Amino acid sequence: MGAITDVTGIRVGHIQKIGSGSEQASDGGWLTGVTVVLPPPGTVGSVDVRGGGPATFETDALDPATLSQQVDAVVLTGGSAYGLVAARGAQRWCEENGRGLAVPGGLVPIVPAAAIFDLGRGGDFSARPDEGMGYAATAAAAAQKEGHDVERGNVGAGTGAVLARGTYKGGVGTASATLENGIVIGALAVVNAVGLPVGVRDGIPEPSARPGGKAAPPLNTTLVVVATNAVLTKVECKRTASACHAGVARALNPSHTLADGDTVFALATGAVELHSSPDAPRLFSLIALQSAAADVVTEAILDGVSQAKGISTPAGVFAAYGPVVRYHGPI
Repeated sequence: MGAITDVTGIRVGHIQKIGSGSEQASDGGWLTGVTVVLPPPGTVGSVDVRGGGPATFETDALDPATLSQQVDAVVLTGGSAYGLVAARGAQRWCEENGRGLAVPGGLVPIVPAAAIFDLGRGGDFSARPDEGMGYAATAAAAAQKEGHDVERGNVGAGTGAVLARGTYKGGVGTASATLENGIVIGALAVVNAVGLPVGVRDGIPEPSARPGGKAAPPLNTTLVVVATNAVLTKVECKRTASACHAGVARALNPSHTLADGDTVFALATGAVELHSSPDAPRLFSLIALQSAAADVVTEAILDGVSQAKGISTPAGVFAAYGPVVRYHGPI
């Protein structure tokens, strides 16, 4: 199945707080975290936001019509719109380490971010990621070795993620594929969905009761970062991100609802040229890459569901969903 770190140069860092603030306790307060995907310098990137309720930061900078071409880090965070401040911490780390768009007098790191809604799931609505957690997650990513294993399940931005309107625990998942032409594609997903895995138990379930008899609101989001070692332009990254939303829809039912902030970032490190010949134009190679990327996204989402562990907090009981039968696509 692989991981997003199978793409050379990609590193992932997680930081989380559970319960009283430690990573072991679950007695109240915290249930949230931050995940940072740190690409190698020179990585080109774009984004496609399809959910009706997104919480994002600096995504406009990834539009192909804008000035910047490269992405210094991608921040995925809990805390809804409050948690987007974690991106400031990642920016600070990048500036301190000489990464960013050169401007007169210094650097401006390009650090887009997107957040899931997990407010109050540990018992304290005000327990949410801050700038320090964003800095720590970025430093953790930078400290990783090349090709490192990626922690999955209840970690990073997936710490407070849930599934099926709070019935099950969601989490972080990852997957990768290598094409015959040497192109590697990896994906990392934070699964915090309104619905359920496609083909297993479809549809929106009845809301789980929370303490006090209140039903869990359908405030959810699935966040994805797709990375490849291919040489892609910013426009091609945009189209790749768009194609990968098909992978979200293949994994979850429903997806892209008014209550979701479903967002896909696409990164290209530029290490391998796409194949081109008179018999097989580059366009065909690009289409094959985007098709495979959508399949890898499906795998990463199902991995996030399968890897998540059940937890009990003052806000309720979030059960483990359990292993999901894998999607068997062309990869």
